[in-house]
Amino acid sequence: MSGPLESIEAPGIKAEGDLLYTMRQEVAYLLDRKNLSFPGAQPVSFARRHLEELTKQDYYVCEKSDGMRYLLYLTKDDHDEEIQYLIDRKNDYWFIPKGGLHFPVPRNVEGFHVNTLIDGELVMDKLPNGQMQPKYLVFDCMVLDGNSLMNRSLDKRIAYFKERIFDPYKQLLQDYPEEIPFMHFIVELKQMQFSYAVEMMFRQILPSLPHGNDGLIFTCRSTEYKHGTDQHILKWKPETENSIDFRLSLQFPLVQPDEIDIAEGITEPYLDYDAMPICNLLVYAGDGREDPWYGTMYLEPEEWESLKSLQQPLDDRIVECYMDSRKRWRYMRFRDDKTTANHTSTVESVIESITDRVTEKDLIAAAKGIRDEWKRRAAEEQARDKKEMERKRLANNPGAMNGGTKRKADEQGNGRPSPVPPGRRE
Repeated sequence: MSGPLESIEAPGIKAEGDLLYTMRQEVAYLLDRKNLSFPGAQPVSFARRHLEELTKQDYYVCEKSDGMRYLLYLTKDDHDEEIQYLIDRKNDYWFIPKGGLHFPVPRNVEGFHVNTLIDGELVMDKLPNGQMQPKYLVFDCMVLDGNSLMNRSLDKRIAYFKERIFDPYKQLLQDYPEEIPFMHFIVELKQMQFSYAVEMMFRQILPSLPHGNDGLIFTCRSTEYKHGTDQHILKWKPETENSIDFRLSLQFPLVQPDEIDIAEGITEPYLDYDAMPICNLLVYAGDGREDPWYGTMYLEPEEWESLKSLQQPLDDRIVECYMDSRKRWRYMRFRDDKTTANHTSTVESVIESITDRVTEKDLIAAAKGIRDEWKRRAAEEQARDKKEMERKRLANNPGAMNGGTKRKADEQGNGRPSPVPPGRRE
């Protein structure tokens, strides 16, 4: 029997070689794609113009966990036994040890889902007793039992996931609580709120999270799931967290040999690897082009000593940087979970959100306008639905003009999906 995973960076057994290629092909086929790259949607950075966007369409908001993004692929092996893989942003596949997870189908605790692709992130929750518990927080569902949900709206995608996968899974945990300690991780549905509930997010939800958080994600309720950059998923980060992932290229000073060097037989100029280098920052251009230079990273002498003390290769790694008050790029951390720097378009988007910064205060101030517009759209849609129902009723029953009985409201249905955000329906 397996047990809880210990590292969210290496959450299983890494697939290599032919197996990795086969798995990528399998998932691409499931999604009807020719491209074998990572198929997950990617957000854009929140800029001031997005405040208006939130008034124009219905958005949900949830916390942006400080964890690791993974797609969860539910499938079966050659012996028709249930297996699962986690797919990271590098498009690496991590096999979850057998017996570590089970997702029963409705009304059949032994049945399981195949050809299913879920989107979420792994976090480590700190429990009240001080122990750490790995959790996979689900925020979307791309394919369910071979049926693509990509062209459905977000609330429909989440509703299918909840009914078909999450509810039977929760029932399993209730019926067999003794199995929980042996599970590879626990699955939860990420709590989503209306986009205008930002004050509640900042005052109540974020402070009480059992894991790290570095912002908010706003996702449009009505749009389809999109591979790659999605202009309808907005990533808001507080000032201190707005960052860019660059490729680091170190340029060490060339030293002319002195008398001691010459005495030791060193006569040619050489690179001084102990001196502080110029830290060039490169961005990703794509299409096989060389990564263009973007700027330099400023380091204090003690920061350089600290990086040297890591005793790790530093050159050609992906480094996450933030902009300080003097507009200098500063070191935050290395991003070894990524193989490429941010694309030039992403960099422009982040720069826009840094220079055109939207603060927590700005979001809270905009909430009333966002709420008013949401309610106005809902009322208009309800009036349209009512009118359409009446038109159909009269068309189907011409005699209704002469005092036919009105249908009950609960028989009329509702064209607009339930306004209750995913994860709050119980």
